[in-house]
Amino acid sequence: MLYTNIMDYTVVFYQDENGCSQPLDYLKSLNRKHEAKAKKWLTLLQEYGPNLPRPYADVLERNVRELRPAIEHHQHRFLYVICGKTILITNAFLKKTQVAPKSEIERSKRTFANWLRRKGD
Repeated sequence: MLYTNIMDYTVVFYQDENGCSQPLDYLKSLNRKHEAKAKKWLTLLQEYGPNLPRPYADVLERNVRELRPAIEHHQHRFLYVICGKTILITNAFLKKTQVAPKSEIERSKRTFANWLRRKGD
């Protein structure tokens, strides 16, 4: 059961300096069924923010979290960071191992730092 204290957040897909968005490109590359489920889970994330429980979301490291849509044995992952009322989707990938790869967590941290730096410009 999801928590009843709904607080809407803004979900933002990270874009680099050239306007490219790896997590949005990943979402759009999924087949229709997978994309539709991932979008439903992103809507839940927008509604519940940090209160979205497992199996929907989980904390990986301090401020790096993961949205965990599993579709037909495919473990899609959308890593994100919450900054105030903004949820920044930093990167996305197909999880093929038991734990999220450290390289993806580090990528999320770098992406968030870059976003913060550019946001302040």
